[in-house]
Amino acid sequence: MEAKQWSIQVYITEEDDKTSARAVLTTRDDTHVAGVGHAHRNPADPSVPEIGDELAAARALADLADKLFAISSGDIAGCDRQG
Repeated sequence: MEAKQWSIQVYITEEDDKTSARAVLTTRDDTHVAGVGHAHRNPADPSVPEIGDELAAARALADLADKLFAISSGDIAGCDRQG
């Protein structure tokens, strides 16, 4: 059995009350797929920066998952056309 490892790095930036995250998946053959997510804190809310980090990261990972699903769906459709 062959074990494969893919890595995901999540990069988070904050500017004022806006948080952005970029989740980058790297496969063993050096393929990169990235997802992005954003969060915006209401200025009236108490300042808890971790919430913005978590929300932006979750959205970036969800975007990454959607992109991986689209890639695999396209690969499956390509196999169907060949067979």
